[in-house]
Amino acid sequence: MITHGNKIKLFAGNACPKLAEAIAKKVGQPLGACKVGTFSDGEINVQIGESVRGSDAFIIQSVSPPVNNNLMELLVMIDALRRASAARITAVIPYYGYARQDRKAQGRDPITAKLVADLLTTAGADRVLTMDFHSAQLQGFFDIPVDHLFGTPILAKALAKEAFIKSAKEELIVVSPDVGSVARARQMAQKLNVSLAIVDKRRPKPNMMEVMNIVGDVRGKRCLIVDDMIDTAGTICQGAKALVDVGGAKGVYACCTHAVLSGPAIQRLEESVIEKLFVLNTIELPPEKQISKIAEICVAPIFGSAIKAIFDDSPVSELYEK
Repeated sequence: MITHGNKIKLFAGNACPKLAEAIAKKVGQPLGACKVGTFSDGEINVQIGESVRGSDAFIIQSVSPPVNNNLMELLVMIDALRRASAARITAVIPYYGYARQDRKAQGRDPITAKLVADLLTTAGADRVLTMDFHSAQLQGFFDIPVDHLFGTPILAKALAKEAFIKSAKEELIVVSPDVGSVARARQMAQKLNVSLAIVDKRRPKPNMMEVMNIVGDVRGKRCLIVDDMIDTAGTICQGAKALVDVGGAKGVYACCTHAVLSGPAIQRLEESVIEKLFVLNTIELPPEKQISKIAEICVAPIFGSAIKAIFDDSPVSELYEK
């Protein structure tokens, strides 16, 4: 049986130090003393610099690029805290890497999302706190409790204050970039009280997309594309172009929870018809990716509230409505 820690301790790896600091500020606790580096051969080296015996420990670490380094840091930190007799260990993972490898798309494919869930449990994590899994069924991959936060309400609240929505809301329409994102886009449309359109697409191979049709009338509208993550940005940029060229949209904006932005993503966004991209800061963007088209929205308040709720053994579900 997992015992409740008698005091709260927060630790952070190297994946998202700014977000970790912001979360710690919201919780009202400083980040614990911890050095996470590498040995000369590249092996991860973790040194916990204070006692954690009997504590409720939270490790804040996104599994973001470089994915394998950050995942290994998280696993080694969990192991270090377990061996130091922490009473309960929660892995706070704003962005859960490998989430897209959640099924066998073809013969002999691995299901790496499940493997990572098993690794976290084996390392010694007692529960996971995360945001916007790529697919909801990932919660069932874990044999430990998972608290799953949603990014859409945070995006909706921030976007409602933007000028392009406040000044001409009757021109706004929310767009799902594919059929799989309809539920998320519908939630955004309901929160902003606008209609919904869908980009029907065909994907010949990974990270390539051929637009087939636009379901819904976007002519003369300002479109807001809603997705859970943007990786190479090929899909969203092609979709935005189709909304303007084929659908006759007046303007295109976009938002997502996780800004992976790998490979040619930044160049594609710079050259795209997208006027502004709103992202949550679950992934820390390096300076070269902090372009004027991208606006970051901080998730520290909801993660801070969730951590306090877990420590107090109070319902996290209340945060979903707030």
